[in-house]
Amino acid sequence: MEPLMAVSIGILFATAIYMMLRRSIVKLVIGLMLLSNAANLLIFVTAGMTRGAPPLVPPGMTAPEGAVADPLPQALVLTAIVIAFGVLSFAVVLVRRAWEIVRADDLDKMKDTDT
Repeated sequence: MEPLMAVSIGILFATAIYMMLRRSIVKLVIGLMLLSNAANLLIFVTAGMTRGAPPLVPPGMTAPEGAVADPLPQALVLTAIVIAFGVLSFAVVLVRRAWEIVRADDLDKMKDTDT
């Protein structure tokens, strides 16, 4: 399972970089979204894809018994999802505003600051 995830993460990173190198600002935003999803998957895979119980310590014991899930990668990815959503919403508003002013999707046409 983990080699398949590694290949899919590599494909996501490659697709994200390819999309971000296009001249269209919409493709740039899509590439940014793919890049954040690939980074989130990378955090999950490097933390280990094992199923386990919640890391709760029973009363009277000093450590949880049995296999437990690590909550740190889950908290990191949850935070990264919220940040990525904020960046994506800002980028969408920026793209809309740029379209209203320049009436073009090409980044080369947006270089002129006189408009």
